[in-house]
Amino acid sequence: MTGSRKELVVLMTKGADHELSSVGFTIANGGVTAGMKVYMFLTSASVDLVRKRAADLPHVPPLDPLKALIDDFLRRGGTIWACPPCVKARGYTQEDLIEGVAIQGASAMHERLMAGAASLSF
Repeated sequence: MTGSRKELVVLMTKGADHELSSVGFTIANGGVTAGMKVYMFLTSASVDLVRKRAADLPHVPPLDPLKALIDDFLRRGGTIWACPPCVKARGYTQEDLIEGVAIQGASAMHERLMAGAASLSF
């Protein structure tokens, strides 16, 4: 990868009912800690994670609560993109999503991958 800061794209499909949503955000936060620029691209059930109040309760010990993981990721400069068709299929609009989440198509993710970003899927 070129540049002084490596990038990571995390593709997420799991919702709040699956432990992999917490694992994905834990690993994404680890990437930020390691100095990477990290992008989360949420598809399918994972768009439910960023609906207001949806992540308030899920907790997979010994990991941090899901809300804390998402809030920490955004606070530290992580980027969250929500798949437009997935958002629309659930009847959500931008106003339904937490602050800091952008409804963004896959082209943004593809651009980062073509620029050399590493990728993980959950």
